[in-house]
Amino acid sequence: MPEQFHIYVVDDDPSFGDSMRRLLKSHGYSVSLFRSAAEFLGASQLSDNACLIADIHMPGMTGVELYVAVRKTGRTIPTILITAYPEETVRQRMLDLGVISYLNKPLNEAVLIDCLRHALACNLAKRAPR
Repeated sequence: MPEQFHIYVVDDDPSFGDSMRRLLKSHGYSVSLFRSAAEFLGASQLSDNACLIADIHMPGMTGVELYVAVRKTGRTIPTILITAYPEETVRQRMLDLGVISYLNKPLNEAVLIDCLRHALACNLAKRAPR
């Protein structure tokens, strides 16, 4: 199933982004890496079979602001937010807004992949004919 999906990773830390790309590709996913929220929002074409993984603390626009901006466009891309500085109030607010997962760095690979599979299953369920 992973080869059907595209994962967008938005993180300003080049080494973290590169390690995420390697990890996700090793699980069979197609990956695009963006160094900022603005770069992601400026992408000309985004896949419908996708998931967004975004860092919360980035210069310019945070991962939280990115998620809100994406929702305002009418897109409903399943999103996993990650952070090295977890805050319970932010976590709860984002989960209430529809984020699939809010994970702490350093990431547990198995937990990340489980969350990713859940996010992609949610994406399929939303797009299934009713």
